[in-house]
Amino acid sequence: MWKIGSGIFLGWALGANASANIFGTGVATGTVRYRTAIWLTAICLMAGAVLEGPKCMQTLGELSLLIPLEAFCVALAAGVTMAVLTVLALPASASQAIVGAILGAGLLAGTADFSRLYRIVACWVFTPVCALVLGYLLHRGIGWLLDRTVRGLTCRNYIYLAGILVSGCYGAYSLGANNVANVTGVYVGAGLLSAQTAALVGGLSIAFGVLTYSRRVMMTVGKGIVPLDPFSAMVVALAHAMTLHLFTQVGVPVSSSQAVVGSVVGVGLMGDMHTISARMLLKIAVGWIGTPLAAGLMTVALIWGIDAAIPFWQYHVGPMLERLGIREAIPVAVQFYGEWLRRMMNALGW
Repeated sequence: MWKIGSGIFLGWALGANASANIFGTGVATGTVRYRTAIWLTAICLMAGAVLEGPKCMQTLGELSLLIPLEAFCVALAAGVTMAVLTVLALPASASQAIVGAILGAGLLAGTADFSRLYRIVACWVFTPVCALVLGYLLHRGIGWLLDRTVRGLTCRNYIYLAGILVSGCYGAYSLGANNVANVTGVYVGAGLLSAQTAALVGGLSIAFGVLTYSRRVMMTVGKGIVPLDPFSAMVVALAHAMTLHLFTQVGVPVSSSQAVVGSVVGVGLMGDMHTISARMLLKIAVGWIGTPLAAGLMTVALIWGIDAAIPFWQYHVGPMLERLGIREAIPVAVQFYGEWLRRMMNALGW
């Protein structure tokens, strides 16, 4: 069971980072309170992960045949990469992190299948483009409709609030459905978990990340790219949600961050182009480019490190523990707590 620990860590990092893409614009504009936003996000993404999460699981498993230990290293490398970018308050792509890590492990083992990569990369390219177009069209279309049907300012504010809440909940559902494969999909390919169990475990870990460490990135997305009013915040949330849900039906996990940045820029095009922060967009782009490379290199380093540590354990640490009389106690303890954890999961229906 310890092998899925790195996936749980990756899910936490993803939740802490990607939750900003759900209600970040609404929180930054003061339309939705932060505490309300994170609880709605956690609940709705769990629903999306359980109901539609398995749709994207197979895509990642086709990139490379991983043994369980390699799957652990892949998820750990992607998780560390996401955590670092979260601490730096940068929106990061979990899809790029996990794909970079999988390919790093696959290249090392000679099992990487690049013929499957083209479909994923194509979806990466179309994600921000699709979100940008949707953001632009929705802003024009919904704005045109409201201008002709709703005149009162108070009534409009209620519509904006309801729209942001509904779009945010839809976005959280889409995030869970699309991105849970990035968290635990490698364990399905390695035969450690079934698709449904992987979706549940991944959804819980993402939700935990949302609830514990999401404020900093949320403010970066909400204010750092384009100053948004409540109407624009509603449109951004809706365009982001529609983009993620579209690619979920295709079966490809894509970047929630790319979707929200694309939609924010699309909305920004409706106003003054000078309001779009080129410096912030460049900073985010550097993170996107560096994410798969960093995750891939970290995976290679982890696998090499473990391969080097095994002989050291066999010829140095193992004999020392045996002389101290505690070598046999370690596997007994691990077996005991592993069995206890398994019973707890069975009791909870996992």
